[in-house]
Amino acid sequence: MWGKVRNWLENLSPAKVITGYYLLAVTISILLFSLPAVFKPGVHVSFIDTVFTAVTVVSDTGLTVFNISETYSVFGYFVIMIVLQFAGLGIMAINTFFWILIGKKVGLRERRLIMVDHNQFALSGLVQMVKEILKIIFLIEILGGIILGLHFLNYYPTWKDAFLHGLFASVTATTNAGMDITGESLAPYAGDYFVQIITIILIILGAIGFPVLIEVKEYLFRRKTDNNLPFRFSLFTKLSTLTYGILLVIGTVLILLFECQHYFKGLSWHKSFFYAFFQAATTRSAGLTTMDITEFTMPTLLVMSIFMFIGGSPTSVGGGIRTTTFALNILFIYHFAKGNRNIKVFNRELHQEDILKSLAITMLATIMCFISVVAISVFDTKPHLIEIVLEVCSAFGTVGLSMGITPDLSIYSKCILMILMFVGRIGLTSFLFIIGGQTKKTKYQYPKERVITG
Repeated sequence: MWGKVRNWLENLSPAKVITGYYLLAVTISILLFSLPAVFKPGVHVSFIDTVFTAVTVVSDTGLTVFNISETYSVFGYFVIMIVLQFAGLGIMAINTFFWILIGKKVGLRERRLIMVDHNQFALSGLVQMVKEILKIIFLIEILGGIILGLHFLNYYPTWKDAFLHGLFASVTATTNAGMDITGESLAPYAGDYFVQIITIILIILGAIGFPVLIEVKEYLFRRKTDNNLPFRFSLFTKLSTLTYGILLVIGTVLILLFECQHYFKGLSWHKSFFYAFFQAATTRSAGLTTMDITEFTMPTLLVMSIFMFIGGSPTSVGGGIRTTTFALNILFIYHFAKGNRNIKVFNRELHQEDILKSLAITMLATIMCFISVVAISVFDTKPHLIEIVLEVCSAFGTVGLSMGITPDLSIYSKCILMILMFVGRIGLTSFLFIIGGQTKKTKYQYPKERVITG
């Protein structure tokens, strides 16, 4: 019996094993969030809401069906932060960390799982990459927690409260989880530009991609003997960083334009700018907010939904189709319109397989989100269409922004959002491998024939 189960497990594809790990993480999180100690006295949460919370924390989304600050105890806050670490860094990264601690050798199968979990193409250097990711992210969160904790001494009566809020804000911003223990997200700091700047930096560092952080670290801390050698950033780093920056600028400008005569009317230029800049940054995958987004106009909400659909960069804490997928789609359209069949960028030529994968991911994501919007519209007739669209894009992009409809949704709609959050976390590439199965080489080919399109 056990032999058959073991053989079955060994024959599973890495994508299916990774999905199983995340399902196990959700199950463990459900048990953790069912402990009486995580709640404040007299608080009771239904099972479906506990499951929803477990999924939203494991997926680093932040969509919640209740107020975190009014529901969980201090112990509950730390449970949330621990689960966010597991989810944000990746299940295999944490597993590798424990394997290294106990002296276990990281074998070929484990390396394949790391490769799938972090969207890598080669087995070499994976363990070292995981070590670098862990060191960089932990350092970022600790520094962020100390800086915010010291600043929060101006807001809270005791240093314990200040550093608790500082640490939680640092972890939730770096992991792009969008959760808060203020009960009002970052609205209490709407006029505090220092808190907003630090939070934006943490959001960007978490969502821009772990390989980017590693390469930047290598560039900044090169050995003196290597100073004369030119340092070449990878194509991924160049494309990811450029796309992320362009989307951030475009988002800020569009929100400013759409809201200058509405939400921002009568506000000072710097307050309007920081409102727009923060919202453009948070739609990458963070979900934190400094204002009530229900007062935004329809164009702004649509732009935010599109940006959440795109999400963060691959191999980061972000969800969505990812920034490089979006960039490859734009490059393909541009070169196809010019009649080019080979796509070149930064003096490099892109693989056709990557182009096809980006198109498949975008098409699948569009279909999933469209079906989800229609289904939720059927199950819940009260919310407006834009509220449902934003909720769906927020779940798929693992962002956490909401117009407040989440608690009132039916069980069916909550299940749809949970599926979107889970798929957004494991990544559509892994999801495609799961539904597609193993690649099989064909022994024969049929005659080719053209099909009229367009």
